[in-house]
Amino acid sequence: MRIALCGGTGDIGEALALRWAYDTDHEILIGSRDPERARGKAEEYVTELDSRGVEADVKGFANEMAADRADVVVVAVPAYHLVDTVEAIGDRLDPDTVLVTPAVGMKRDDSGLHYNPPSAGSVAALCADAAPDDVSVVGAFHNLAAGRFADLDAEVEWDTLVFGDDADAKDIVTLLADEIEGLRPLDAGGLANAGEVEALTPLLINVAMHNEGMNDLGVRFQ
Repeated sequence: MRIALCGGTGDIGEALALRWAYDTDHEILIGSRDPERARGKAEEYVTELDSRGVEADVKGFANEMAADRADVVVVAVPAYHLVDTVEAIGDRLDPDTVLVTPAVGMKRDDSGLHYNPPSAGSVAALCADAAPDDVSVVGAFHNLAAGRFADLDAEVEWDTLVFGDDADAKDIVTLLADEIEGLRPLDAGGLANAGEVEALTPLLINVAMHNEGMNDLGVRFQ
């Protein structure tokens, strides 16, 4: 399967690229608005994986080209870049493409970070509104500590909540998440539940900020 990570040069994009390339045989396409940056980061990832004895298939392209070649497209960009990115790649997506959003809207004040949903109600809803009508949107990978997740020496025992209205698309993302060692996907229902999932991220960051030794905090439901 071809997985494109639009914004694959950022924190969560890097973590997902490395983990999928390390744990699976999928072809990983790194996307960026700057194709040279995408190619440079893809080379970095290949070098890292090669040092661990893994021959990975990772290539860099402009976001549009990466999306055009992919079966699953993860829009791994901050919430404020999401609509522009989805609109830029929209004509490269077909009805069989699964579009995945891990983005969360947050704002900071003196008390910490707070969930800041857009007028659509959630970032996932914003993504669905920007995407072509025939493209399925799935939310996943919101509540992961990207720094630890990108460290292939670090063991993780985390859950990721997966939600969406298309059961088949959600199954595909669930299987892809389950292929990552230490990551357990859990079904969180439909897109209407996006806000509850997205709001966990600022909560986890606040807990990590105020408690020593919890800077790489994740969630595990028991």
